[in-house]
Amino acid sequence: MASLPKLMPEDSYQDLEVQILADGLFHGVAIYVIALLGLTMLWRRGGHRPADRPLLGWAVLGFSIWQFVDVVLAHWVVGIHRVRVGVPNPLLWDVGWLAAFGVTTLVIGIWLLVQRPTSRNNGTRGAAVISELIILGGLTSLAPSASSSTVVLFRPSMERAQTFAVAAALDAGIRWSDASGRILVLDLPAGTQPSKLYIHGALLVGNTGAVSCLNWIRA
Repeated sequence: MASLPKLMPEDSYQDLEVQILADGLFHGVAIYVIALLGLTMLWRRGGHRPADRPLLGWAVLGFSIWQFVDVVLAHWVVGIHRVRVGVPNPLLWDVGWLAAFGVTTLVIGIWLLVQRPTSRNNGTRGAAVISELIILGGLTSLAPSASSSTVVLFRPSMERAQTFAVAAALDAGIRWSDASGRILVLDLPAGTQPSKLYIHGALLVGNTGAVSCLNWIRA
């Protein structure tokens, strides 16, 4: 089987800093911009929205399609990053991610769409559920976590001594650092807001939850 074409230079997309920054911008900008635009369009339609069941079905189906676009476009075609880096078979992790989050939601979305609505309504409850899930997801990403680490990418002008001093000032444990000291994986004290790192020179702060791509970066 022929390898998929790459749209970026080899030495660019395999750089860990590029992978982390690209992943953060992709999820932090693209996903939330699309979500806000979608919510605006959803509520502006008022009584012209689909009923609750098909509305939820399209939302779940959209989530599934996003997973396939992310893996196929960002992971395979562009080659910016993989679901897990530094393992013998990254394709297995990509396929596993699609099976867990893409295929399952695809089946659920189609099932919701083919079911006949029990009653006709303007989709207000469905819109409310979708809105609550999006808002909850955003708030969850901002909340401090005592069970996961935080990946931090600092400004290019910062040196190793400066980034380590930031970690010490926040009483954070350093789990891993790249050679330059600009990429750190920190264990923040319980209750510490990861967003505090932005005022100390961070370009990107990513929580490494169980379903985060950043959680599986290995050097």
